[in-house]
Amino acid sequence: MRVLLIRHGTSIWNNEQRWQGWADPPLSADGVTQAEAVAAALRGLDIHIVVSSDLARARLTAEIIASVTGVKVSIEPALRERDIGLWTGLTSAEVESRWPGQQEMYRANPKIPFPNGEEAEVLVRRAIPVLLTIAQQDPHDGVAVVVSHGGLIRCVRLALGGTDRPVPELGGCWLEARDHGLWLVADTDVD
Repeated sequence: MRVLLIRHGTSIWNNEQRWQGWADPPLSADGVTQAEAVAAALRGLDIHIVVSSDLARARLTAEIIASVTGVKVSIEPALRERDIGLWTGLTSAEVESRWPGQQEMYRANPKIPFPNGEEAEVLVRRAIPVLLTIAQQDPHDGVAVVVSHGGLIRCVRLALGGTDRPVPELGGCWLEARDHGLWLVADTDVD
């Protein structure tokens, strides 16, 4: 089974330039509209499974996508965003004033640690086995849509040999299970 791993739509905190991590702000009105547009675009795929992080912004995005497929959304807490520790809830300006230069370092390398946050390697160790299990669920040529978060997608792409770049809302990549492992099939953002 092919896995389409995508980021949730715009949340209200994305609009405020607040760092989210494990915080649970909802989608904004724009985020709902984005999810509806992606759902319509994905209508032609043979979607067998829709899985979401347990955070509200991903869950609603997944529910909107699932509404055009008739598939029920499964919730998987291991697919939640990286815990960003002390940055949670802060605006980019607040982070910059407290930790000068750290945001740019993170944007250049998602593996840098967050103060009191989750290590990138821990995130990868919890996410990849779940994504592999999803990819192995159906022997047919169907598609699993997995809605998660930008930090998780960046770290997974890097761990699977892909390139690093920011993940826009509803951007992501394609994965497949091959030879008992998870493979990055398309290291491009989803349009």
